[in-house]
Amino acid sequence: MSGLLPRGVLSVGDRVRFADTVHSVVGLAGTLVRLVDDHGSASLVLFSHLVASEGFALLDSQPGAPGLPPFGLLDTVPEPALRRAKFFERHLIEAETGLLPDAPPGSSPRPEYDPKWRTLSERLVAKAEELTVSGTPVTDRTLFRLRGLWREQGVWGLVDRRVMRGSQPPGAHADERLVAVVVEVLAAQESLSTGTRSRVMRQVERLVVERHGQGVVKIPSRATFYRLIKALDAGKHSFGAATTRRSQGRRPQEPFTPTMAVRPGEVVQIDTTPLDVLAVLDDGVTGRVELSIAVDVATRTICAAVLRPAGTKAVDAALLLARTLVPEPMRPGWAEALRMSASLIPHARLMSIDARLEHAAAKPVIVPDTIVIDHGKVFISDTFTTACRTLGISVQPARPATPTDKGVVERTFSSINTLFCQHVAGYVGSNVTQRGQDVEAVWTLRELSELFEEWLIACWQSRPHDGLRSPFLPNKALSPNEVYALMVTRAGHLPVCLSGDDYIELLPVEWRKINDYGIVMDYRTYDCRELGPYRRQPSGVPLKGDLWEVHYDPYDLSHVWVRDSRAGGWITVPWTRLGTVSAPFADFTWRHARSLLATRGADDTDERAIAAVVEDLLTRAGTGPDRKVAARTRAATALPTRPGIEAPPDSDLAADPVPETVLGEVVPFGVFDAFTEGSRA
Repeated sequence: MSGLLPRGVLSVGDRVRFADTVHSVVGLAGTLVRLVDDHGSASLVLFSHLVASEGFALLDSQPGAPGLPPFGLLDTVPEPALRRAKFFERHLIEAETGLLPDAPPGSSPRPEYDPKWRTLSERLVAKAEELTVSGTPVTDRTLFRLRGLWREQGVWGLVDRRVMRGSQPPGAHADERLVAVVVEVLAAQESLSTGTRSRVMRQVERLVVERHGQGVVKIPSRATFYRLIKALDAGKHSFGAATTRRSQGRRPQEPFTPTMAVRPGEVVQIDTTPLDVLAVLDDGVTGRVELSIAVDVATRTICAAVLRPAGTKAVDAALLLARTLVPEPMRPGWAEALRMSASLIPHARLMSIDARLEHAAAKPVIVPDTIVIDHGKVFISDTFTTACRTLGISVQPARPATPTDKGVVERTFSSINTLFCQHVAGYVGSNVTQRGQDVEAVWTLRELSELFEEWLIACWQSRPHDGLRSPFLPNKALSPNEVYALMVTRAGHLPVCLSGDDYIELLPVEWRKINDYGIVMDYRTYDCRELGPYRRQPSGVPLKGDLWEVHYDPYDLSHVWVRDSRAGGWITVPWTRLGTVSAPFADFTWRHARSLLATRGADDTDERAIAAVVEDLLTRAGTGPDRKVAARTRAATALPTRPGIEAPPDSDLAADPVPETVLGEVVPFGVFDAFTEGSRA
């Protein structure tokens, strides 16, 4: 296209804004531009100074080169129509410049198309005569119109749009009032049980008559009506599965933006889901357990995981937070390749900051800045939010019914199901349609927890993730440990050490009086000698009615802890009837015992009678629902001591201390080879 001025070039006749005044370009000489304002004042400026001046703008210009065509749309044009458009473009270029686009260098225009001797109108008239004689009848007016379209849209403007007519939108030929009612009725199907199109037709006909009168809106034939409903229902699944239909309605309308983080701990997402594996709770009683995890968005590290019987509590969420802040210890029997010192994590440098990492497994300790939670009661409880506030962690609730706000943790649950659960004996699938025959539980809750912890270290932390990339290695997927090693050198590591007092702080809180006989909680009496000076005394906390702050463990009600607001520290207060019960018990065991007494017509507020029923529940070897409650109790009270968290005084854990590196029975792992996984890192 020689001879055409490229787009954006300043030319004579253009109007520009310069020095807050509108000027017209009247002359160009090398790098000099002559301007004239509306009052006739002339000025001469350098081109570079003009375009770089503050407030410069090209207001309008003479027609330049044709616009760039929409190349994607040109691919949809039928070949004959595209050849015709390019044919006219070729001749318009000759009429515009005097030369065909493929003319050899140094060629001279034909006399009838020479811009030196012929005006544009004369050249277009000559071109119309030439095309008509050659077998393509066209008038000069048509060429003028085509030239305008070509200069605005390029070759796309020369395409015959009649060949591009697509299908009409749904309901284009139907009465718009009928279409509006059909759309309304289809939208209402989301909350209804799945029906047929005939039901929708009857509902539409009734509403049309109610709103517009009998015979006012024409109802099409049954076949046409059926096609209209089918077209308007596209993508709505109004006549499919109700779960699919409702999931469509819960999708966010706003554009989806993935959660991003550039340093470890910047954003951590927490959630709970039932695990698709049957576990042996106790005495052969089996059931599904719940898995709570905390996932770091930047590195995809599973910072901590807690397995519990169904019914996760606020104390479990607080325990999950505590485990996030302490190193994962090596277990006896684990391969040496699973040590942090054998991984890509800069162990030696981190050891100089945090001595707890000496015997740590290959999983980084990540201190959260922000935790994203859903609206589950365990995560919005005072226990959890207070713990986060104490540790300086910001809590960000996700929007209701918007799982995309926690997309990383939701996707992690799916990966756990694929990479771990389906390989474990007792896998039942996510629903009954995926369950095999005669599926039996093999692992106890403690063994399953140990198994999962080993899998996290050996597989998850060293396995490449497609969502983890480095700008320096864009074609290589990285593992969570590799990404952490890259990021920690830039963001650093801040150790947070938790003590036994910190563990007590994470427990749920009740406010109670200290009476002559001690403290009463749900008809249980707690008392000890240390409470003597505080009996019938105010706590000095007027906002709580001068009651005393009492912390308790829902999975072990044998002791409570009272904050000593005068001397500081905690007072450990045992249950007065602790000797009558042979094992620790949970709050749901106590409530179940009370309900049994009430069913028998006995007094469910009699502490002695309740304690006897609890002991009977924990020692009974029969079958039925009582046995299941006992199994849940014993499984839930198995809280292993973690490094950095001391056992509360006078508790069963304190009576039988567990070494930091011995947390339970060694469970061999047979799903993968730890040495092979370690070599992949």
